[in-house]
Amino acid sequence: MRVFKLVLSLVTLFSSVSFGLDLDVNDLNSLKNATSLVAYGLMDYYTGLQYGKTIGMFASPSYWWQAGGAWGSILDYWFYMENDTYNDILTQALLYQTGDNHDYMPLNQTVTEGNDDQAFWGFAVMAAAERNYPNPPDDEPQWLYLAQAVFNTMSSRWDMDSCGGGLRWQIFTWNSGYDYKNSVSNAALFHLSARLARYTGNSSYTEWAEKIYDWMQDIQLLVDEEPTQYYVYDGASIEENCTDTVKYQWTYNQGLMLSGSAYLYNFTESETWHERTKNFLNSSGIFFNNSIMYEAACQGSGYCNNDQRSFKAYFSRFLGLTAQLVPETRDTVLALLQASAQGAADSCSGGTDGHTCGLNWFYGGWDGKYGLGEQMAALEVMQNLRCLDRPAPYTADDGGTSAGNPAAGTEQSPTNLAPLTIGKGDQAGAGIITAVIGITIIGSVVWLII
Repeated sequence: MRVFKLVLSLVTLFSSVSFGLDLDVNDLNSLKNATSLVAYGLMDYYTGLQYGKTIGMFASPSYWWQAGGAWGSILDYWFYMENDTYNDILTQALLYQTGDNHDYMPLNQTVTEGNDDQAFWGFAVMAAAERNYPNPPDDEPQWLYLAQAVFNTMSSRWDMDSCGGGLRWQIFTWNSGYDYKNSVSNAALFHLSARLARYTGNSSYTEWAEKIYDWMQDIQLLVDEEPTQYYVYDGASIEENCTDTVKYQWTYNQGLMLSGSAYLYNFTESETWHERTKNFLNSSGIFFNNSIMYEAACQGSGYCNNDQRSFKAYFSRFLGLTAQLVPETRDTVLALLQASAQGAADSCSGGTDGHTCGLNWFYGGWDGKYGLGEQMAALEVMQNLRCLDRPAPYTADDGGTSAGNPAAGTEQSPTNLAPLTIGKGDQAGAGIITAVIGITIIGSVVWLII
């Protein structure tokens, strides 16, 4: 039986070398057919509808943050492919995982959750607001509110006690990486700030984005090694006061800074952000082999871990957003997306379903790798081919309908009202209520003893 399975696996692998998804990057029907198969394959990893499993989560070894990333891909699938097949499941997942305070700090994740983990759920709901994805019921927190809650809780962790500022990788002291300030956490807050600035028109978010960018530049997480080449490095240790930068470069970090700059240019019309956008795109060439996207820091060595295998999904998404927001980038972005999408389609020829996607997009077929990361990366690079055929992200002034609150995440329950003002009378009343509750508890304990 084992021999038969081995032979079957080899046949599947070798037969996939010359056959992939039938994709014509210039034909909408071809693109819709191909992405429907890849999206179906992505949802094969979803376990949230199974008995005893958690809503919103995908099969192990996928992590919670990747689930947020995957739902962002499914939301993009709805928007770009105009296909609502998975909308009910998507809405359920996004609302279920918000946590008691509606800030994507759910109890089932808070022991291990990092700043970057929280951010990727924030991106999903930010996209829901920008794309006018159907709003939740009135008694549920709204998409913009949820994105603002993520921003508020993340920005409250800005750490001035080490390295002159910045977010730590981890939220909690007991997690490995608490002593590390990494680009993805800070670039994620920068990116979310830029999107909220553009959507709401609130300049406070712009100020935050500028502060984060300047800090990352100061400690050399951002480096302009050449006049038009901007690089984003992985992070730095607090023990060295962030002076010893770890110089790995990842596609998703590059994409966060690229598209964040594009949002800020589109909103402010500042030439500074215009130049930064173009320079981040120029330096993104390190992530392409003959115009086909790859994860340069790990793919060449043949080993990308479970996280890294999903990074190209977010980079593809951020390239699409950049093209929508900054016209000068469009020809470059579309050429890169087209070559990469064709390579991704060729890789999606594995597994028993015949459309399981691989990691290496210039291999010429399926490379034997598979997982949630590979599937969502292939889906994103294909569906972002339509980035110029669909509307750019909406704002509150040009059609966006999602309701929010600048104080989101700091309240006990979601509300779209103005932030509460607590006066002395409220404080006195709260004190009386607290005293009454305390006396009641003491009386109950005495009664039980008697």
